[in-house]
Amino acid sequence: MATAPAVRWEMRGRGYEFCNCDFGCGCNFGGFPNSKDGSCRAFVGCHVLDGKAGDVDLSGVKCAAIFSWPKAIHEGSGKAVFVVDPSTTDKQIEMLAQIFTGKLGGLPWEVLGPTYEVVGLQKAKITIQGEGRKSTFRAEGIAEASGDTFKNPLSGEEHLANVDLPDGFIWKKGQCGQGSFRASANGVSIDGERSNWIFYEFEWSNVAALAMA
Repeated sequence: MATAPAVRWEMRGRGYEFCNCDFGCGCNFGGFPNSKDGSCRAFVGCHVLDGKAGDVDLSGVKCAAIFSWPKAIHEGSGKAVFVVDPSTTDKQIEMLAQIFTGKLGGLPWEVLGPTYEVVGLQKAKITIQGEGRKSTFRAEGIAEASGDTFKNPLSGEEHLANVDLPDGFIWKKGQCGQGSFRASANGVSIDGERSNWIFYEFEWSNVAALAMA
């Protein structure tokens, strides 16, 4: 039996997911993107409210990733650039790197990590404005993503939509809307206009993996 990772980690926080899929994101329902070209290109921001990996405190960390997969995520061959706020310490970066590449086990990263190659790490001031599905997530000089509610095409009134995924391994309850984003670093450039945007709260850890060891 494989040796389980010795470092216990857990994080709770808020996720900001912008991608080039049509609303709802086909990956969440059938495993394949419903983007125009069948690719999965996403800018994902994270604000860790409470977290710890071993003896390293991750609470308050703001980070993001630029992802680009040519096809479905599970088909691999993706590239990723990670972005951390300059206030992030070297020890925090070291732990985040192991978590987000799946080396410490635990969902969702033990599934996602093997599907991409990390081609860069950037430090940039990260700011978050707004609340819930009306949020803007910025990484200075690298990325900007703004989300909003759907609008009724006749009246212009807000049209709220949520996605409930009881078995979701990234998030289980998502507040959906329309978003626009652009991000570019280390040769990975992505963008989207009025495409899928989901705000969610997450609870990730490798506690279950350690318990099964």
